[in-house]
Amino acid sequence: MASGGEQRASDGGAASVDGAAPDTVQSLQHEIEVIKAKIAQEREKIKDKTLHQVADLANILSIDQLNIKIRKSLKGHNAKVLCLDWCSDKRHLVSSSQDGKLIVWDAFTTNKEHALTLPTTWVMGCAYSPSGTAVACGGLDNKLTVFPLTMEDDSQSRKKVVGTHTSYTSCCLFPGSDNQVLAGSGDATTTLWDVESGTVLQTFHGHISDVMSIDLAPGPN
Repeated sequence: MASGGEQRASDGGAASVDGAAPDTVQSLQHEIEVIKAKIAQEREKIKDKTLHQVADLANILSIDQLNIKIRKSLKGHNAKVLCLDWCSDKRHLVSSSQDGKLIVWDAFTTNKEHALTLPTTWVMGCAYSPSGTAVACGGLDNKLTVFPLTMEDDSQSRKKVVGTHTSYTSCCLFPGSDNQVLAGSGDATTTLWDVESGTVLQTFHGHISDVMSIDLAPGPN
C-alpha cells in the first residue's frame, strides 16, 4: 500500500506529464504558423502579377459577366459521373459512372436511348465515335470496350472488347476514325488500338505513373 507522501508524489508526477501535452501541442501549432508565414513570404517574392491582372491582359470576362444557366438536367446515374462525350451531331452524348453504367442520352429530350451495363463499377472513360454509330468505354476491368449503337439490335450483346491493359483504363477517344481508339491507362501507357482486329497499332511511353487524360491537337492529322 502506498503511503500518503508516495501518493502525492505520484499524483504530482501524473499532473506534470498531463501538463506537458498542451505545451507540446502549442509549440507545434506555433511552428506550423511560422512555416505558413515563411511560405507566404516566399510566394510574395516570386509573385509578379495577380490573377485579375493576368485575366485582364488576356481579355477574359469576369464570372459576373457570364450568363450561365442550366439548360437541361440529365438524371439516371446512381453514382458519380466520371466522364462524358458529345456526339458529332451536337444532340446526343454518352456518360459513364461509378454505378457501372454507360448511358447514351438525347440531350434535347433528356431521354435515355441506351443504358449499357458493364461487368465493373467505375467506368472511368467514354467516347463517341465520329460517325455517331458507336461508343467506347473503359474502367477498372482494364478493358477497352466498343458498343455499336443501333435501335434494332441489342447493343449489349454486340459489344466488342478491343483490348486489355495491364491496369485500369482511365480515358479513351476516337482519333478521327471509327476504326481506331486511343486509350490511356494506369499502366502509364497510351495505346492506339485497331477496333476490328483488336491489335495494338502504337504504344506511347514516357509517363512514370497513371495516364489520367488524353487529347488530340486540332487538325486532320
